Amino acid sequence: MKRCQRWMEAVRDRSCFIMFCRSTREEDIEMRDRPKDSTEPLLPSVPTHRIFDYVLVADKENEEEKDNDRDLKFLRQIAFIEQLKKKSIAVTRIDHEDKVFYGLRAPTEIFEDYQYLLKVSDSCNWTGDMKGSENQATRIRIMNFILQQICINTGENLEELMVKDVFETMFCLHERKKQKELKKKWARWTALFTEQPVCDIKSYFGEKVALYYLWLGWYTKLLLPAAVLGVIVFLYGLAFFNTNPLIKEVCESNITMCPRCDKKCKLWNLSDSCSYAKISHLFDNEGTVAFAMFMAIWTTLFLELWKRHRGTYVSKWKVYDWCEEEEELIMELVNDHNCKPKQFRHSYTRSALVLVLVTLMLMLIIGLAHALVVFRVVAAPLMSDSKWEFLKDHANPVAVMLGAVLHYITIQIMTRVNKWVSLKLVEIEKPNSLAAKERSFTVKMFTFQFFTLFSSLFYVAFFLGRINGHPGNYVRLAGFRLEECHPSGCLTDLFIQMAVIMVLKQTLNNIFEFTLPWLNSLLSRKATRKLERKCGYCYRKACRDEQGRIEPCDVCKLRSWLSNYHLVDSDAFSLFNEFLEMVIQFSFTTIFVAAFPLAPLLALINNIFEIRLDAIKMVRLERRLVPKKTNDIGVWTQVLEAIGVLAVIANGLVIGITSDFIPRLVYRYRYGPCANGIATKHCMEGYISDTLSTAFMYNSSSDIVFVSPMQRHSFNVTQCSYRDYRSLTDYTLTSQFWLVLAVRFAFVILFEHVVVVCKFVAAWIVPSTPIHVKNERLRDKLNRLKSELHGSGGSSSPRGVHSPYCPV
Repeated sequence: MKRCQRWMEAVRDRSCFIMFCRSTREEDIEMRDRPKDSTEPLLPSVPTHRIFDYVLVADKENEEEKDNDRDLKFLRQIAFIEQLKKKSIAVTRIDHEDKVFYGLRAPTEIFEDYQYLLKVSDSCNWTGDMKGSENQATRIRIMNFILQQICINTGENLEELMVKDVFETMFCLHERKKQKELKKKWARWTALFTEQPVCDIKSYFGEKVALYYLWLGWYTKLLLPAAVLGVIVFLYGLAFFNTNPLIKEVCESNITMCPRCDKKCKLWNLSDSCSYAKISHLFDNEGTVAFAMFMAIWTTLFLELWKRHRGTYVSKWKVYDWCEEEEELIMELVNDHNCKPKQFRHSYTRSALVLVLVTLMLMLIIGLAHALVVFRVVAAPLMSDSKWEFLKDHANPVAVMLGAVLHYITIQIMTRVNKWVSLKLVEIEKPNSLAAKERSFTVKMFTFQFFTLFSSLFYVAFFLGRINGHPGNYVRLAGFRLEECHPSGCLTDLFIQMAVIMVLKQTLNNIFEFTLPWLNSLLSRKATRKLERKCGYCYRKACRDEQGRIEPCDVCKLRSWLSNYHLVDSDAFSLFNEFLEMVIQFSFTTIFVAAFPLAPLLALINNIFEIRLDAIKMVRLERRLVPKKTNDIGVWTQVLEAIGVLAVIANGLVIGITSDFIPRLVYRYRYGPCANGIATKHCMEGYISDTLSTAFMYNSSSDIVFVSPMQRHSFNVTQCSYRDYRSLTDYTLTSQFWLVLAVRFAFVILFEHVVVVCKFVAAWIVPSTPIHVKNERLRDKLNRLKSELHGSGGSSSPRGVHSPYCPV
């Protein structure tokens, strides 16, 4: 213990000496640059301000309340401030109009204890925070934890006091110098295509934010090959736009199709859907299969290469073995030396209750997806009766697009509901640590959001047009017939749904995400301009303390505090929302990519702007996030791995079940002209007609009545066609249907097994930790053991060797 105290004293003496030399050097520079005839005071060019760790804001007590019995709210406010002072936290009060600001600065002893406990811990030792003077990010993190733990005599903590309006808000301050550097290097639109200063982000916002931007940058970089290949697949479909025999067969057809609804819909010609057939071919062609297989393997490679990329940086940041639960335990001990550890608890009753509530919530979300299906089922026949010719002719596509827009509105509403429900479920579970709470909330929130976004898409992909029955025996919902697929296939409906949701979600979210904080910052500038600097006292030598730091006057303090106060509030959900948005985008990009090959391109374009938008928002428009230390993106890694597995299954099912790839393959090699030895025709000629069956109908007053094939001679019937493989005699399924179905399932099984094997091979070939990282960690451990053996703090790396990632 004595050796540790001597080491701490030596560190403090060295810090004081460095600060003294730095201040002297800055003054010398100022004297050399100062003109001889100048009467200005001798000011250092870059003074070191004493920054406050946190600021609390509350309503100001008026004089009448002071004279009479004080309101309980202000008594609680005073009690909380007294609790802060008992912990030796320096409190500076400044009144401004109807608000009172409390500047908080923690004592140095707290951080000395924190550094020592890091040194003796199991997982958090040998980190950058363990040596030398503490940085501001560490001070803010510890101070935030202490503030959350302090309770007044009524048992209320700060969060509960803020709910009861005892305190209005709390925030940590931006550091002007570092903020300016980040604005110059990173948080500006002109830096769209420049490398992100990840190490500067880490030192300012903490490892958690830095790893988010590191992951987002890596994800964006690896989207480039996927986007290029997706464009090639799209251009492949475009190249055969006019020569494809399937498109030609639809556009030149004289086949009469059955009505889309029972009462007001009429017969229509297959050639009327020529444009729809062309769009279908753009996204449902032979290149889609190869692209879906590529994206499944790409997902695995992306995750494995990300682990390597992450490992390189967290090793350089000395947090490779970092444990969030252990650091939380250290901070609890720093806050209260007599604290007791939070016990691990498990209740089967609470777990069963949470499981039941989660199931009920998922049933509600799936019910909303069914409501969207009902809307589309009802909207299509109603629009078929419209007086507007365009709406009448394109009732089904318009219904699909309106359903997608309604789905987007549902997503926005349910996002808030899902968040509230997830928080309540976490409260029921009662996890023992903040990290466990965050993991539990993340899993629940993502699950609810995933079902909210993808329930409707799963219906369109795997159920649309497959459970609707046949003429004379249609399946009905709310009295209306279920939707049918277009003769060219069902993939276009899935494409429209995905495109509308993805474009709307990304575009509108980014607009609102940036515009609202930007407008707020414009309005708040007027308040801070009133407090212009009134004196030069803050920069004189006489104002420095024994370490050469500057204590600004109250006017400058208030000006700094107000500039941060008027920024948009940021909380624990700020970074979570960004992660959730990107992981949902990752799901869109991978799960149904077979239906929308341009999804990676849209994601790439969005992410290029998203990085700078988030950077500008965090650095310029929002209050400073509480820096968090971590060594990974947390449970999001497992979520991404689950999405990768689901992407293999979903894409296999989309190609095998949703697309027309398998029916076309069966027709080419079993039923088409080439299979029958007719060399004068194209192998796919007659495919559209082969996928249609015939029904018989007659008009009874205003209704359409379908009759069985056996009764068609008893009525004046009209022939019409519908998409299915059914017999002309009794509407039973033909042998071709069963052959196509068998090949579909065989393809799905084969596709998934081949891709899963490729995923495992890719994961095996690419090790998750680079060799140079393993060697560097081994060298660091050896140096640490040597320094401990010789009884000195030592350096974590050999003399003269600096990190290529984080310059010293």
